[in-house]
Amino acid sequence: MPLHLPFDTTYLTLPDRFYTQQAPTPVSDPALIVFNHALADQLGLDTAQMTDTGAAALFSGNDVPDTARPFAQVYAGHQFGGFSPQLGDGRAVHLGEIDSPVGRVDLQLKGAGRTPYSRSGDGRAWVGPVIREYIMSCAMHALGIPTTRALAAVTTGDPVLREQGPLPGAVLTRVAASHIRVGTFQFFAARGDKDALQALTDYTIARHYPEADGPAGLLDAVLARQASLIAKWMAHGFIHGVMNTDNVQIAGETIDYGPCAFMDVYHPDTVFSSIDYQGRYAYSNQPSVTHWNLAQFATALVPIMPDQDEAIERFTEIINRFPAAYQTQWQAEFAAKLGLGAGDGDGTYALAQDLLTQMAHSQMDFTKTFADLDQTATSLPDWHGKWRAANPDDALWRSTNPKVIPRTHMIEQAIGAATDGDYAPFHALLSAVSAPFEPAPEFMRPPTEAQKVRQTFCGT
Repeated sequence: MPLHLPFDTTYLTLPDRFYTQQAPTPVSDPALIVFNHALADQLGLDTAQMTDTGAAALFSGNDVPDTARPFAQVYAGHQFGGFSPQLGDGRAVHLGEIDSPVGRVDLQLKGAGRTPYSRSGDGRAWVGPVIREYIMSCAMHALGIPTTRALAAVTTGDPVLREQGPLPGAVLTRVAASHIRVGTFQFFAARGDKDALQALTDYTIARHYPEADGPAGLLDAVLARQASLIAKWMAHGFIHGVMNTDNVQIAGETIDYGPCAFMDVYHPDTVFSSIDYQGRYAYSNQPSVTHWNLAQFATALVPIMPDQDEAIERFTEIINRFPAAYQTQWQAEFAAKLGLGAGDGDGTYALAQDLLTQMAHSQMDFTKTFADLDQTATSLPDWHGKWRAANPDDALWRSTNPKVIPRTHMIEQAIGAATDGDYAPFHALLSAVSAPFEPAPEFMRPPTEAQKVRQTFCGT
């Protein structure tokens, strides 16, 4: 028996140029890999009568609920600094929205077949990227980092052709506060479609920021969410890898887990993405890139303002607040990681920066160093003395720094096994990263030299 999904989709009240309505493309032999029962409970879904067969049919797109009105969204975006005027859901179909106990959310099937926005793509996903996003999003949620969520993953029974050859196909069910992106605004701004831009602004404010006073209030609210989000990324050594404006979600969640990774050895210039040749999205560049992306958002809002010169001045003032807003959030995150109060801003900042500098020089593991701060008495005795002199709260730093992260080599091992039909390593890793502050010795060890993964790939 399938799961009942009470869809109530408000995005379709927007003009039809915002989306294309279409059903997912059926697959031949869907089978359930994993279902997120905890998330289903949070969404208020009754899973008591759900069978694996019913779930597989639903989350593959074969069994579309009567309440669903499937569609693909259109958007634009700056990709590595160059503007692409039309992008969109090239391999994803939205089933709709649910008004849940934790708020209104979208349910989207990733890998659900071709759409009008697929360009040269096949609209499908293979099991590797699906497993990666499932693991990463569950880990991020467990770490307290705002993120889209994974509700289910299924195999399709159909091969997907990639450079490596035929690979097992899969579909991920993604849950998000919404899929409205900076690039959604850019799509209509680039076309001079003020009516659509105004409708999108009004809809976004009503759905996500009802306290916001017009476009300026929306910009200010989105900026605050992004400052907090990026500070959390930085505090956990997370590198998104593709911070294009079409990957910046207006609600402030981490979205689109492509060539992402958590650092092993710390260095501020670390890059993983195989296509980031210039290091545009390196770890240390993430705050400045976010600042730039927010400026593109502000630019997209200007056309609907009655006095555009005044709007540019007002929006510039708001955008210029980002560095200070981010710095405040960064200091709060790292103060907690060091077990210190956020009140001593300058002292905490200096202590954290000193540690990071020495970690980079000594090629120390990011997660392990913070999880074992007391061990710096041996590795970094001078710094340890300064830190102890600041009287840190041991209970705070121990509860703030994870012992387990989804290390890239472990994800690759899980993907390799899953490609051969063995999902045991995936489930074991998923269990460990879902409780990141609990010791799990098998998953706490940094990679050996032979295990290190130095490049990641989008997998699309």
